[in-house]
Amino acid sequence: MKAGIHPEYRDVVFQDVTTDFQILTRSTLSSKETIKVDGAEYPLIKVDISSASHPFYTGKHKIMDTSGRVDKFRKRYAQK
Repeated sequence: MKAGIHPEYRDVVFQDVTTDFQILTRSTLSSKETIKVDGAEYPLIKVDISSASHPFYTGKHKIMDTSGRVDKFRKRYAQK
């Protein structure tokens, strides 16, 4: 492999913003935000959906705010 062309692979924390579920794993993503876990500081990546909040894994249906998307689409592409 060529040296210097690969991104840095490091420990990061992914946090689900809806349930505050956190998981420490490794990734090439970076962030300016950090969080302390077990006395060490890691970059924090915030996500909207994880296995802790996804309906497939939780078995609970969650209504997302989609107000007006279908109506807006129909208005935009209605035949005149």
